[in-house]
This record gives sequence, C-alpha cells and structure tokens, in this order.
Amino acid sequence: MIKKILIANRGEIACRVIKTCKSLGIKTVAVFSEADQYSVHVSEADESYLVGGARVNESYLNQSKIIEAAKEAEVDAIHPGYGFLSENTEFAQKVQQEGIIFIGPSAEAIDKMGDKIHARKLMEEAGVPVVPGMTLKNTEEFEVITAAKKIGFPLMVKASAGGGGIGMQKVEHEDELMKAVQSVVKKAETFFGSADIFLEKYIEHPRHIEAQIAGDNEGHIVAVGSRDCSIQRRHQKIIEEAPPPEFSKEGNQRLLEEAIKAGKALNYTNVGTIEFLVDEEENIYFLEMNTRLQVEHPVTEETAGIDLVEWQIRLAEGQLIAEQKEGGHKAAHAIEVRIYAEDPKTFFPSPGTLKTWRFPEMDGIRYDFGVQEGTVVTPYYDPMIGKVIAFSDSRDNCIKLLTECLEIAEVEGIKTNIPMLAEALKDERFKHGKVNTHFVGQ
Repeated sequence: MIKKILIANRGEIACRVIKTCKSLGIKTVAVFSEADQYSVHVSEADESYLVGGARVNESYLNQSKIIEAAKEAEVDAIHPGYGFLSENTEFAQKVQQEGIIFIGPSAEAIDKMGDKIHARKLMEEAGVPVVPGMTLKNTEEFEVITAAKKIGFPLMVKASAGGGGIGMQKVEHEDELMKAVQSVVKKAETFFGSADIFLEKYIEHPRHIEAQIAGDNEGHIVAVGSRDCSIQRRHQKIIEEAPPPEFSKEGNQRLLEEAIKAGKALNYTNVGTIEFLVDEEENIYFLEMNTRLQVEHPVTEETAGIDLVEWQIRLAEGQLIAEQKEGGHKAAHAIEVRIYAEDPKTFFPSPGTLKTWRFPEMDGIRYDFGVQEGTVVTPYYDPMIGKVIAFSDSRDNCIKLLTECLEIAEVEGIKTNIPMLAEALKDERFKHGKVNTHFVGQ
C-alpha cells in the first residue's frame, strides 16, 4: 500500500493530487522552486522540499533533485501530474530504478507514445485509423515538396516530439511550405531537443474528441468516457465537456472502441487519454496519446462518478480495474473552463499579484485552483491558474451555471481570460454544440 507520495509538479494539479491523497489518508510531499516558496501547493502538503531556481530546468525538470527529495522524504511513490516530467521516459525509469513507484504507465508505453511518428505507425499496425501523413527522412526541399504533393494541401507540419500545441504549423499552399518546415524544425530543436518532423493532412472543420482509458497489470483495458476539447486557442484547450455534444451514439461508441484497441496495442497500464480528430461525417482519426492525467479530467470524474487520481494510485499499487470504486454521484453533463493569467484578447501572459480572487459557492460548481488571494503569478510557468467545472442534469444548465459563476467572480491584480470564456459560453454556436477547433479564431 502507498502511504506517502511526492508530487513532482506545482500549482493546480499538485493541489488536486493532494486533495485525493488527504481523502485516502496518504501523506504528501511537495517540491517547489525559489519562485514558488509561498505557493498554495506547498502550504497544503505535509512536507515540502526546495528543488532549485525559478526556471523549470533548475527545478521542476531537475530529475536528480526531485528524486533526491523523494529519497530524503522516504516516499513510496511519485505522482508526476501533467506537463514537466509526466511523460519523460528517462524520469519514469530513474524513479523505478530507485525502488519508488511511478504513478503512471510503464516507461516503455511513455516512450512509444512520446514520439508522434512512432505512435502513428504503431496505431496503423493496430488497425486504429490515423490522419493521412508522411514522415520526412530529411528536410531537403525536393523531398518535402514531393511528400506534400502526395498528401495534398492544406496540411500540417508537426514536430515528432511536440505537444501542448507547440511545434505545429498549418500550410495552405506550396510556396509557404519550406518556411513553415524551417520554423517547426527550429521550435522542435528548441523545445524538444529533436528536429524530427512529419507532414499530416489538414482535416477541415474538425472536432477534437478524446477518450479516457485505464488499464491494469493483467491486461484489462476500459474506456470510462469521452470528452469534447474542440475549443482551443493556439492549439491549447480552454473549454472541455463530457459527453461530447451533437455526437451520435454510434460515433461515440466507435471512438471508445478505437481507444480500447489503442490501449491494448500498448499493453497500457494506469490512466491515459487517446485523442482523436473527428470530421463532419464523424470519421475518426487517431491524433496522439497522453500517457498521464489530463487537465480536463474533472469532466469525466463528474459524469462517470469516479476519482481518476485515486484510480491512478490504486492501479499503481497493482489493483485491478474491477476493484476500482465508482461514486454515487453521476452528472448527466459537465463543462470545464480553464482560467489563464493572460490578456483575453491577445492571449499574452499577465503575471502579477492576485489582489482579489473571489468565486461564489454554488451547487453544481467545482473549483480546481492553484492560487489564492495574495498569490504571485510569475512569468516562469504555464499561465493556467485554475479551472471551474459545472456539473448538472443537462448541458444547458451547465452553461447557465458557468456563465453565472464567471459573471459573479472577482479577480483583480492581473488580467485573465474570464471575459473571453464568458463570451464563448453565450455564443449561439456553442450553445447548440456546433463548434469545431476553429471556434476561437472565428
């Protein structure tokens, strides 16, 4: 049994993991950078350890410091959260080599899905439909143009090791191609340390729909629900909901079946997400797999009546899927909005001190926050500072609850995207579930 967990993360997700650990009677250890000394996750944990300077490579990506803290605190397990080291094969291996449980899938599964080219190939072999595309052996102009003509325009240039919307660019015409390739290669080398890229057919007016899966050590794989994550800015999600609106039961069933097929092809253990693009005819294409907990996991929790962090912990202990608990409460629908410390029009980050941070207590509203009044939002990390989740007996009521909540909320000291979120919730296209990944741009 796991009795003590170090959370190798910060902010909202660290607070979220601590919440479940407290309910299970599990002790928690926080790690923090010099910039996060007074952060909420540090105060909520039972113990805390400084792991380096403000920059991520000095602290939250400092594998040796984090493992050193874990050993000093004598923890049984490490929960990586999302981002940072959560999908780092080397880190998962090092944790296991120290005799510490890594709360996530095997290092082998992380490795296979971490490279998008490898992931595409594996899914094709498993019979899971993928977006038509080609891997580039090199980036010489002749080869790039030849591959692009086979796929057809418009297309996407993508970094093989990319993620979080970084390292991808749409190309409409041949004369834009080489400039886009050079730009993506440069970003890929800077952010991911790999210049490998591939070309992929651009799906017009797609929806981004994903399936939450879980697997145990005896090969049982289940899909516990689907989520629509189509509303994005800069390829990053800002509104997610479960179940996907205006998506046929047949389409949803096929998507869940393809997700289970993908999980079985990997012999996947623990919690993960299979992401798909869905076109206007409900054709389903594998996009990528996230071998970790997703930011948007609360909408699945509220509609499935489960605690996915508890599932992660219990599956890491070796329990079976059949042994996992379901709660009594299951909402018919749930919608999550992500609150970012950013200008709602330009999307530029807005660091500063939160002078006011007040949200109403409301039935059917859940808050997953990583800040409080007085918190200093620094420029060093992702600007997402919290999430508001509405759950109810109908989608219309979720929209109503969220709109009311955001209109009452008071935030001063920094700019946030709350005005933009409120505007999106009132949009007639959103109200009728008629949105795709171009919604924010339109």
